Amino acid sequence: MVAADAWNPEQYHRFQDERAKPFHDLVALLQPVDRPRVVDLGCGTGELTAALHRATGAAETIGIDRSPAMLAKAAEHAAPPALSFAAGDIGEFPAGDDARYDVVFANAALQWVPDHPAVLARWTAALTGEGQLAVQVPANADHPSHLTAREVAESAPFLEAFGDDGPPPDPVDSVLRPEQYACLLDELGFRDQHVRLQVYGVRLPSSVDIVEWVKGTNLTRFQSRLPDDVFGDFVERYRTRLLEVVGERSPYFYAFKRILLWGRLKGPTA
Repeated sequence: MVAADAWNPEQYHRFQDERAKPFHDLVALLQPVDRPRVVDLGCGTGELTAALHRATGAAETIGIDRSPAMLAKAAEHAAPPALSFAAGDIGEFPAGDDARYDVVFANAALQWVPDHPAVLARWTAALTGEGQLAVQVPANADHPSHLTAREVAESAPFLEAFGDDGPPPDPVDSVLRPEQYACLLDELGFRDQHVRLQVYGVRLPSSVDIVEWVKGTNLTRFQSRLPDDVFGDFVERYRTRLLEVVGERSPYFYAFKRILLWGRLKGPTA
């Protein structure tokens, strides 16, 4: 089965300000570089890519994403040739492109691809000799919002609806521990580094709003594999079960764990 593009810019933007906080913290880790060449992997709707472009004073910034819906929205922020967007698989980046970048940036995107050691090695190979890598990933696989989604996906009739391949894996299952990323950065040649786990508390109007949050991100993996009517039933089952777990509370404090990592190379890459 070919997965549909389930990304919805409007749904994603329902919590735009809350989703932007880790981005700005990640940008703050970057060291100044004169007119750098920057690539934003998993650029989404592009407004944060434009903010990254301005913050770094980049001579050129390229945003890459594989969602046609997100790229269509991102095109509104393009200002070629300095700021442009392109379709691509960030897991395969640089995919034969021999260009070098001063900054490889990925905000809330790395979790969507497997084998992070191999992916980060490829991204590092795309850096200049003193290039910087800046990545932010969610680390909340143990939160009820994720555990409940897995539970519902593995129950009837949804398990059968996914077919022989079964439910799509949770992207945050591929996320490593912070100390593993720190060791990996050292192995890749980043002598300067900063790695931290941070809790971003999001005060939602009620616990019901967790569903609206995850519909913009985590639940897209189910939406891309299920017919519309079945996905609608999935969301309703998920909502019911989630409220059984977390309770109906107003407001609801959503404790969202994220890992921020930054590294700067010294000397030419191998």
